[in-house]
Amino acid sequence: MKFSTVIIFCTLILGVSSQRWRSFLREAGQGTKDMWRAYSDMREANYKNSDKYFHARGNYDAARRGPGGAWAAKVISDAREGAQRFTDLFKYGNSGHGVEDSRADQKANEWGRSGKDPNHFRPAGLPSKY
Repeated sequence: MKFSTVIIFCTLILGVSSQRWRSFLREAGQGTKDMWRAYSDMREANYKNSDKYFHARGNYDAARRGPGGAWAAKVISDAREGAQRFTDLFKYGNSGHGVEDSRADQKANEWGRSGKDPNHFRPAGLPSKY
């Protein structure tokens, strides 16, 4: 009797745990799509001084999906900024060029992930489509 109780208990725990993981992974996938949509919109808009808005919007949309979306937004944002710093190192040497811009991007990323309105970074004249 004890062994069967342990088996049932473990099955219940694993079921709950796997359900949470499935939910987390689904949110992460949806958050990744949100980040891609914001990036695609930024490229399409090609609007001066709008990158911070799109950073904030992508992170905001992804984080609203739940913990998985927020995780995906942070991983993608950190990877993007890391890659940008790496590229800048080869392009400009160790001059520090781009460091301030990277910090400002990360500020916009964190702003959006924290649930604050991404329109704070919206430049005047950006089409309402975005």
